Order: sequence, then structure tokens, then C-alpha cells
Amino acid sequence: MSETQSTASPQTVDLERVQRDGMTYDEYMAYWEAERDAPLPDDAGAGDRRMKHYLNYNHERQATVHDSYAPSETLQEALEAVEEPQTWMVITEPWCGDSAFSLPVIAEAAEAHPEIDLRIVLRDENLDLMDRFLTGGSRSIPKLAVLSEAGTVRFTWGPRPKPAQDRYDALNADGKDKMEIVNELLNWYDEGGWQHVDRELADALRAASPPSSS
Repeated sequence: MSETQSTASPQTVDLERVQRDGMTYDEYMAYWEAERDAPLPDDAGAGDRRMKHYLNYNHERQATVHDSYAPSETLQEALEAVEEPQTWMVITEPWCGDSAFSLPVIAEAAEAHPEIDLRIVLRDENLDLMDRFLTGGSRSIPKLAVLSEAGTVRFTWGPRPKPAQDRYDALNADGKDKMEIVNELLNWYDEGGWQHVDRELADALRAASPPSSS
């Protein structure tokens, strides 16, 4: 994770840019498949081979979540309260382990509402946009920003569910090795921790919805 000193306000986003440059979920998955299928160069180093491993590992995990998940009744009710078209911008990369577990939930939630347009923005090609949605000063992903028709940020979520973030912060404070932290979080997700994404999305949607006039 890279540290930055950006102070730009994330209150509004150039929606035209997001819709022009952001990928649909199907386009993102096609991009991911192409990255997985691309042969490693003859001079590939350990970093390149590790990245290829993550692309394959994360693809399997993403498929597992899709196979296991359907939006909860609570999330469906929160989605039904959305009365305006929205763009859900997710800043991420296929190599991100947190994203492999969280993005399928976000994608299926967006798919459940006819006026929600999900757009995937690659972090490393859009660092100026990423720097408006930092977490503790770092470019942590995935990051979801829910945008109105005018590009106003209704709310953000990410880069991981709160219990996972709390665990990450505690392990980091204890001076644990980066890979030890990663493995601990992946085990947490594998044990069903990713289901917290559904609950937190429902809570965020309810908090952002206008009060009922009835």
C-alpha cells in the first residue's frame, strides 16, 4: 500500500469519466481472464509469478462466493428503498484478495436493482481518483463509492468489512509480517467472513436513504 498526501475532497466525482472509463462487471471479468491467460515472459521474476498466483487464486475465490451467495432479505429491502439512479464505482484490481471476496457481493447487490450501474475502475490506472478515497492515508482496495446522478458521493465502503479491518489493525499494531496478516485475513474470509459485506452494505444503504414521507 502506497502512502500519499492527497487532500482532495471526495464529495463529487466526474461521473462521465467513471461511465466512460469504468468497466462493467462482465468487462472486468473478461479483462481478468485475459490477464490470467497471458503467458509469463521468459524473464519473469518472483514478483511476476506471485502476481499470476494471486490472479488465479482470487478468481477461484470470487467464483466460490458467487456460487454461495444471494443478497439477504435485509439487503434486498435496503435496495428497494433506493429511489434514484445510482452509479456504484468500485476501485480495485484483480490481484487484490479482499476484492475477491467483497466484489461478488457488491456486484450481485447492484444487479438486483435496475437503476444501479456498477462500474469497475482499475486502481493503478487511476491513481488520481484513488487518492480521493484513501483509507488511513493508503490506497487500500477495494473501495466502493456510491454516486448520485450528479456525481455526488452518497457513501463509501471498503476496503474490507469492519471485523476484518479491526483484525488487520490489531495484527499490524502487533508488528506481524505482511504475509502473515494477509493469510490471517484470507482464512477469515474463507470461514464466511465475507458475508459481513452484505450486512454492511445494507446498513450503509439504509443510512443514506432519505427518510420515508409516509
